[in-house]
Order: sequence, then structure tokens, then C-alpha cells
Amino acid sequence: MTAIHFQNLLNTQQCQESTLPHLGLVCITFDKKVRFRTMTRTRYLKLSLSQRESALREIYGHNLQRLHDALSFCQENGIWLYRMSSGLFPLSDMEDEIGANILEEMSANLGEIGQRAQALSIRMVLHPDQYVVLSSDSAEVVQTSIKILERHARTFDLLSLPRSPWSLMNIHGGKSQRTEQLVRVISELPEAIKSRLTLENDEYAYSASEILAVCQQAGVPMVFDAHHHICHENLDSYDHPSVKDMFYAARETWANPDWQLVHISNGEVAFNDRKHSDLITAMPNVYHQAPWIEVEAKHKEEAIAHLRSWWVM
Repeated sequence: MTAIHFQNLLNTQQCQESTLPHLGLVCITFDKKVRFRTMTRTRYLKLSLSQRESALREIYGHNLQRLHDALSFCQENGIWLYRMSSGLFPLSDMEDEIGANILEEMSANLGEIGQRAQALSIRMVLHPDQYVVLSSDSAEVVQTSIKILERHARTFDLLSLPRSPWSLMNIHGGKSQRTEQLVRVISELPEAIKSRLTLENDEYAYSASEILAVCQQAGVPMVFDAHHHICHENLDSYDHPSVKDMFYAARETWANPDWQLVHISNGEVAFNDRKHSDLITAMPNVYHQAPWIEVEAKHKEEAIAHLRSWWVM
């Protein structure tokens, strides 16, 4: 392994902290300051309609306050990108529409969140769960996936977040070798979804070059994940020439390059281990050029602090 380690990244003469990439917090904090409540579908279906409404009102109210807490935490720690949990408002896509109606009633409270994020200059994004598969062979799965994205898009609207990749909803390609279908389905998505949609390469189904082709044809930005790339291609260095090539190719898919978002994670027990490590101890040298980086490490804010401490050495 010849990955670049933090001792070799930058020194203070080359780059001041103000010019470093913005590092993003993913969903929760390691120290339990930011946690959200949820409910399983099985438990929910056992409740009466009135009990469902009461339970969801309580959960949504709690989670809204925790979302405020997340913004406060980011502000206090100089974190300007926050990935919201895809389960922030659980069961809001159920056919009984109880959760969806509650969110509509809470629209003023939701709007305050987005307005506060804007005032604090905190970028809010989302990564819907693995059940979103727009390339599935099953028409039912595709329609369910679109329904999930529609629910997230409506929540974004209620949060007063813009319909642009600034407030992106990032997904994977899903079922492999379905490029034409994926492009077609994306082209038919409602504007509230497509205007925010980004696609990310993964370790299994869609390589960086394959998802790049989809993004180019569909006209949506690509979120490049360097660790997924080295796992998919079985590389032994984040500075393999293809990493740099894919980083810059992905940048070309962003109408505003200053909004480009990339992901970083490290292997837990080996360089190309797909499981995420606690901290980030190596990353591509080309990521110096990234304006926004989501830090996908188990120790969350501790990983961000650790990365910053090395970056400015």
C-alpha cells in the first residue's frame, strides 16, 4: 500500500485552514449528542390509527429538536456539511399517509430548520437507504423507490432546502448492467427529485467509470467515492492515476464545481477492506482539490477532528 498519509498532506505554509475542504458529518455523532428516535414498521402496524398518529407526532417532534441540535453541534465545531439521516421521519411514506400529513402540519417548524441552516451556512444533504433501486428489474421496486425519493424531496421542500445539488439526495446505481434503464428512469423523475439527485460509484455493481457514464447521459452530478473505487478496482493506493482521473471527471458533471462533493473512508483491517475504519488515516492527494468531503468513518466527529489535526501539520 502506498497511500498518502496525513504527515504528507499539507503544511501550514501551503494551505491555511480557511482553504481546506469542508468536512461533513454523517447523520449522528459518535458521543451520542445527536441521536434520533425511530419505530419499526412491524410495531407501527400493530397500533390503531390514533395510536399511530400519537406515536409519530412524538417521534417527529423529538427528531426535529435533535435536528436543531445537529445544526448547533455543527456550528460549534466548525462543520459546514451535514448529512441528514434517511430515517429522520420514519414511516412517513406509509399508505395511510399519517406521517406525511403530520409533516405537512409541521411545515412551519420544518421550514425553520432549513432557514437556520442557510443562516449558519451549513449545507444539508441526504443519502436515501439501500431500498432505492431505480435500475431494478421489478417495476414495483422502481415505483417504490420513486415513492421514497418523492417523500424525501417533499421533506426537503418543507425544510426550505433548494431544488439543486446544493441540497443533494445521493443514491447508488443499484442493479448492474442497467445503464439505459437507469438513465431513462432518471429522465422521467419529477423535478423535485431530479434537481437534487446525484449518483455515487460503489464497490460492486457500478464502477466509477460506469456511474460517470450514467451521470453524463442523465445530466446529474457524480459523487466520487475513492474508497469504493479502490475496492472495485482492487487497487493498492489512493494515488493510483485512475483516482485522480475519476475525481476530475466527476467534477465535470457538476454545473457548479464549487459544489462538488466526494466521500472518503478507509478500510477497517486492510487498505481495500470494504468495512469502514474508526478514523481516517489515508486519503487521495487529489482530495486537496475537493471543496466538500463527507467523512464516512465510525468515529464521526472524532474522525473529522483527527483529520483536521493532521491536515494542518
